[in-house]
Amino acid sequence: MHQDWQAFLESQGARIGDDGAARFDHAAAEPDCAVVDLSHLGLIAVSGPEATEFLQGQLSNDLRELSETHSQLNSHCSPKGRMLANFRMLRLEQTLFLLLPRVQMETLLKRLRLFLLRAKATIDEASDALVCLGIVGDGADESLTHAFGSLPSEPNAMVRAGDTALIRVADPTSRYLLIGPVESARAAWEAARAAGAEPANPDLWALRDIRAGLPTVWPETSDSFVPQMANMHLIDGVSFHKGCYTGQEVVARMQYLGKLKRRMYLAQSRLDADAEPPAPGTPLASPASSSEQAPGRVVEARRTASGACEMLVVAEIQAAEAGELRLGEDGPMLRISPPPYGFPANV
Repeated sequence: MHQDWQAFLESQGARIGDDGAARFDHAAAEPDCAVVDLSHLGLIAVSGPEATEFLQGQLSNDLRELSETHSQLNSHCSPKGRMLANFRMLRLEQTLFLLLPRVQMETLLKRLRLFLLRAKATIDEASDALVCLGIVGDGADESLTHAFGSLPSEPNAMVRAGDTALIRVADPTSRYLLIGPVESARAAWEAARAAGAEPANPDLWALRDIRAGLPTVWPETSDSFVPQMANMHLIDGVSFHKGCYTGQEVVARMQYLGKLKRRMYLAQSRLDADAEPPAPGTPLASPASSSEQAPGRVVEARRTASGACEMLVVAEIQAAEAGELRLGEDGPMLRISPPPYGFPANV
């Protein structure tokens, strides 16, 4: 975390958590309008005359679609087509940025540098050069409009104000990701607070991702899911016309020749008051499954203001449709539903 940004957050009453993000001890769980420090996310910067060409051969989405007004979701897969990491990508001037959990960065940096070879590109960690900030709810729209001139209207759309980017993130209400220098982030934070936004903890951002059906690959689930299992093809996270990339053959075969047997659902359950939400990778169980493997795994889970637990889970379609999925062999039953974007009939 940039030292000036940390000092500002601490002046606002924050304490810095083990993951590097700011937390507020008395923050409301789900305020109507909130500002969230997202310093648990890190940035990888790839630049140079062959940066796009290099990454085009490594990532699942088509980088030619990135622009000054469009960001995208993307992933890096193993040769077996399973996601090792997923991230949001944006282009600022001539530099491509990958935004992902800091705990995933070292592994991804090593892999990308392994394939760099003689490409005229550089790969650097840029986590402390720019600040990542989340703004949730309609309350701050006016202040953001004043700063940026207009607001992005569709998920993944982006507007710029100098060297600061504002990206709209999928959500029933307004939700924005701001990436920029400390000065811009501080001004946005203060303007949002003046408009009534409350400081919130990163769990709020994760909960909104869960409700929007946006997966995050963590170390516990790295190399576990083909992109389609995590619905990446339904949220514009995979291109099937871009050409070759690592794992492309498996991903394409699944799309055109295979039959998807697992996909990602929303899930809800009740937990004991003192129980932690299940960690990523927690196995599911179901008597409707005939597989020797666990019929599903948790992708992400968070508690709600009411004390319930909301999750994203990748599960066998057969078991999910039977309505008999539970957390582990002896855990609570899960109430399963499709993500907000639904499942097309032919997918």
